[in-house]
Amino acid sequence: MDVILNAITEFSAFIWGYPMMILLLGGGLFLTIRLGFFQILFFPHALKHTIGKVFKKEKGDGTISPFQAFASALASTAGATNIVGVPVAIAFGGPGAIFWMWVVSIIGMSTKFSEIVLGIKYREEDKNGVYVGGPMYYIRKGLGWKFASSLFAFGLMIEIIPSVMVQTNSISTLSESSFGMPTWLTGVILIILITAVVLGGIQRIGSVAEKIVPFMVLTYIAGALGVMIINIEEFPNVMSLIFIHAFEPISAAGGFAGAGFAAAVRWGLARGLYSNEAGMGTASIAHSAAHTPHPCRQGLWGIFSVFIDTIVLCTVTAFTVLLSGAWQDVKPSNAADMVSDAFSGLMGPTWGPIFVSSLLLIFVISTIGVLVFYGEKQAEYLFGIPFSRVMRFVYILSIFVGAIGGLQFVWELVDITLALFVIPNVIAILFLSKEVKELTDDYKYNFLKQAQTKDKGISS
Repeated sequence: MDVILNAITEFSAFIWGYPMMILLLGGGLFLTIRLGFFQILFFPHALKHTIGKVFKKEKGDGTISPFQAFASALASTAGATNIVGVPVAIAFGGPGAIFWMWVVSIIGMSTKFSEIVLGIKYREEDKNGVYVGGPMYYIRKGLGWKFASSLFAFGLMIEIIPSVMVQTNSISTLSESSFGMPTWLTGVILIILITAVVLGGIQRIGSVAEKIVPFMVLTYIAGALGVMIINIEEFPNVMSLIFIHAFEPISAAGGFAGAGFAAAVRWGLARGLYSNEAGMGTASIAHSAAHTPHPCRQGLWGIFSVFIDTIVLCTVTAFTVLLSGAWQDVKPSNAADMVSDAFSGLMGPTWGPIFVSSLLLIFVISTIGVLVFYGEKQAEYLFGIPFSRVMRFVYILSIFVGAIGGLQFVWELVDITLALFVIPNVIAILFLSKEVKELTDDYKYNFLKQAQTKDKGISS
């Protein structure tokens, strides 16, 4: 068994090393150029028509509001990857990794925008009157690749099982160490909470997400700003470290082991790609249910979600760790504890870790609810609604199994199953990039020009 696990681990490390980074980064760069740097030139427009109109009801077909779709998609990415993953990138890539994380997030905006645009264009209405879409639909309907669409759906459906296990185990072990709660009890509580959410479908998930996600994000940012303010005198030095060591090696200091240029690039790109899930196609599944007058209007939320997830959340985490000195105080092997160490300087050694643990608990609960929904949609696509209910039971069961630490060998398959659906998704987006460009040009002409003309008329 150990031989098999080692082989799986080595293969996963290879796939998610340079091959996957080249695919995701290269694909995002191609889309950025083909769309005329849309996510950069029209970023103010994206802000105006997303967060600037968060309470406005959009016209067009759909099942949930644009913001509910955004909150649901963000719930699956915001959390452990932002709070725990960033310190790991700094521990092994140094402060310069943050610069490359910013670079890849800007490029990734075009990928997520394209996914959502295609998801809206090729979505369908299921037997229950709910709009469904995502990579499995645009791969099959847009390109006629039935096997690739099934491969995506099957890979994501299976990948949800170990993902749920990993998420619930992180909660149960955290609750046990922070609050003394038995892992089995955490598993039972999670089953009750998450079942209550997922039984309501995308409407309830969206309703819960639009209330929980903003609270989580704003609370975490407020706490992180507190840490940054009390260490503000270190800000110039930290910015210097980020930009200088994005291109130059950095030597060991304190508990930090040092890092070269290649490590900074590798860990920065990997963290940026993994944190916002641009290229994985999952966000388009949630966004495909949104009311929207044009595919690109909903695609703007994809640009904004990458901004919030990576540019904002990952960056404030990086600053708390760097400004507080936690990146030098905590050994790389314990990198996940860096944020708790940073918050201890603001809230004390007791309340700092409790604050971080409590937020992670809420983050992960919302993440699991959306993951189960994603898995159900894949099962429905492959085998129909009845089978999706079977998979719902499997996912609910995996919550408890993961909480008590069972079937850990399954966790090793996470990265491989991820590759099963990421690869066909990115390739499909590249082949369909002409359609994304046509829709983007149409949006510029029919929506942007009209809006500009209307604004000029009001000002005059």
